[in-house]
Amino acid sequence: MSFTIKDASDKLGIPAHTIRYYDKEGLLPFIQRDANGNRVFEVKDLEWINLMTCFRVTGMPVAQLKHIVELALQGESTIQERRAILEEHKKVLKKQQRQLDRAFEAVNYKLSKYDSIHKGEMPQSSEFDMSL
Repeated sequence: MSFTIKDASDKLGIPAHTIRYYDKEGLLPFIQRDANGNRVFEVKDLEWINLMTCFRVTGMPVAQLKHIVELALQGESTIQERRAILEEHKKVLKKQQRQLDRAFEAVNYKLSKYDSIHKGEMPQSSEFDMSL
């Protein structure tokens, strides 16, 4: 089954211009074009675009993604190098996750405190409360 760029955009929930950008940057090396020069996407292409999008959401730079794609095009001999890149990125994500967990806890604490004040269970302080 083939998809147009609009179909791909709708199915993936990302703008068509993002898909075009990924293609222009060399992140979609397998995309075919029809006789009119329009991009034609297969299911495997949508899965690949989804993976690229997930990596971008995590903050992976386009340059690093391009490097991974270049390595992937070289075949199985580069699996260890690709794996090492992803392991390093995973460490970065773990650190970000810990930071987000702390921020989430702080927000929940403040919400709980505000709820207690609102219910009259705790007096409202006239000074700015910086406690967590």
